[in-house]
Amino acid sequence: MPSKPSPITMDAVYTAPGYLFRRMQQIAVSIFVEECRAFDLTPVQYAALVAIHTHPGIDATRLSAVIAFDRSTLGNVIERLESKALIERKPSREDKRVKLLHLTRSGAAVLRDIMPSVERAQLRMLQPLKPADRRALLALLTQLVDLNNEASRVPLRAEDALEHLGKSS
Repeated sequence: MPSKPSPITMDAVYTAPGYLFRRMQQIAVSIFVEECRAFDLTPVQYAALVAIHTHPGIDATRLSAVIAFDRSTLGNVIERLESKALIERKPSREDKRVKLLHLTRSGAAVLRDIMPSVERAQLRMLQPLKPADRRALLALLTQLVDLNNEASRVPLRAEDALEHLGKSS
C-alpha cells in the first residue's frame, strides 16, 4: 500500500534536508564573510588559496577537482585572486597553453593572516551545539558528503587530480 503523500505546507519545506542544508550554507557563508571581512575573500577563494598553497603549480582543471568547484565558474575566482595579486599564473614548461597557479608573497601572507578568522568562523558555525553534537554532526555530514559525492554537479576528485599532478611536476 503506497504511503500517504506529504502535505503541502511550509513546515514540510522547513524540515526538509535540502532546505536545511541550503539554509546552513547561507549561514556558513554569512559567518565566514563577516569573520573574514578584512581580507575580502569568499569561502571558495579561500579554498582555492589553500589548494594552491598546498599544491603550487596546480592548473585550473585540477584545482576545480581538488576543491569540487565548477571549472567554468572557477575561472572568475582565479581572475579575482589574480587581480588582488594573491596568485599568479605561469605557463607550463610542457605545454605553454596550460597556466600553472602559484601564490604570490602577498597571497601567502593573506593566507597566513586569515587563518585565525577562518577558525573563528568555523567555531561560530558550530558554537550553538554541545561538543558531542558538534562531533556527531561533522561525522554525519562527512559521511553524507562522501556517500553522495557522485550526485554532485562537481564531484570531489582530489585524489585523481593530485595523482596526475604528482606525475607531471
